[in-house]
Amino acid sequence: MCFWWYWQKEKREPYVKFMEANYPPGFSYEDFGPLFRAEFFDPHQWADILKASGAKYVVLTSKHHEGFTLWGSKYSWNWNAVDVGPKRDLVAELATSVRNRTDLHFGLYHSLFEWFNPLFLEDAANAFMTRKFPTSKSLPELYEIVTEYQPEIIWSDGNGNAPDTYWNSTGFLAWLYNDSPVRDTVVTNDRWGVGSICTHGGFYTCSDRYNPGHLLPHKWENCMTVDSKSWGYRRNAQLGDYLTIEDLVKQLVETVSCGGNLLMNIGPTHDGRIAVVFEERLRQMGAWLKVNGEAIYGTKPWRAQNDTFTPGVWYTCSPKEGKVNAIFLDWPVSGTLVLGEPRAKLGETQVKLVGYEELLKWIALGEKGIIVALPQLTPKQLPCQWGWTLQLTAIS
Repeated sequence: MCFWWYWQKEKREPYVKFMEANYPPGFSYEDFGPLFRAEFFDPHQWADILKASGAKYVVLTSKHHEGFTLWGSKYSWNWNAVDVGPKRDLVAELATSVRNRTDLHFGLYHSLFEWFNPLFLEDAANAFMTRKFPTSKSLPELYEIVTEYQPEIIWSDGNGNAPDTYWNSTGFLAWLYNDSPVRDTVVTNDRWGVGSICTHGGFYTCSDRYNPGHLLPHKWENCMTVDSKSWGYRRNAQLGDYLTIEDLVKQLVETVSCGGNLLMNIGPTHDGRIAVVFEERLRQMGAWLKVNGEAIYGTKPWRAQNDTFTPGVWYTCSPKEGKVNAIFLDWPVSGTLVLGEPRAKLGETQVKLVGYEELLKWIALGEKGIIVALPQLTPKQLPCQWGWTLQLTAIS
């Protein structure tokens, strides 16, 4: 995602040497445009993989900091996917497939600034006292994608160190929430200008890979990457660079128990594929959620986010069902799980392992805390492989 910046602006040695060794002299970033063909892009297949992941919403990067738009923008002449490369409106195709084949909410990421756009650089040189770039490029694009594709999430990014007044963020957001075609359903994040992140927004993102490990008073999202080193696709990635399904389940459980949503980033290939390693992670997450989804979807944070006695135990609450969910990431060798937080009531409290029929036996540890006897199961009998849920009723 940041290749152009590292190569041309920061001039990092590995990037400069790679380009010198593998591309002809004078080759520019713009010359990559026609090479981005997306010839294998199948939006139906993408939609089916996304549905299988158990996700409830998807956010497509419609334009990143290099300014190339994945739709045929009127404001990005000859630097968009309809004019150059694929010759297809990739945003429209994915939006249609997601809406026709899944129940996911469709969202769009959009970068406010562009690294090397001359109009932006001119405004920056004028200490943002001029506003040529937002009025002729960024804002028209935002109105264009909302009107054309009606995304239910606008994931803004890249303030370019300019204040929200330069971007006229409040003007756009006022239109979005009051007059736009998605005014009744749309949600937005917090990246609308210097000082807005983690302070103003429908949901807070605070920083990339934000996972505070404690409860926040405002809805938030942990936006992180399955490839631990990149937001884009890396041809030279090593297997160890990818988060395992155990890592991802841990991220999900920690995030949801603290009141957040998880946005898992995968980088597609230049020929339009979701790489098999990403597909596998998404399908694994879906398989885990098929069993444990009731401890994730529609839940609220409990009074304790994680257990005070046993590490790797995280709590969520299903208030309508009157249940507390204790998700434990490691199956104890002893066959018993000590939970330090629940206050149980003899004859009332019931403990169930999600995906297993029979109720579990437990004993209280005084006023607070219980010891649960887990069933003796073979690996094949386990409801799932990477983290398990105990549902507790009638506890405080």
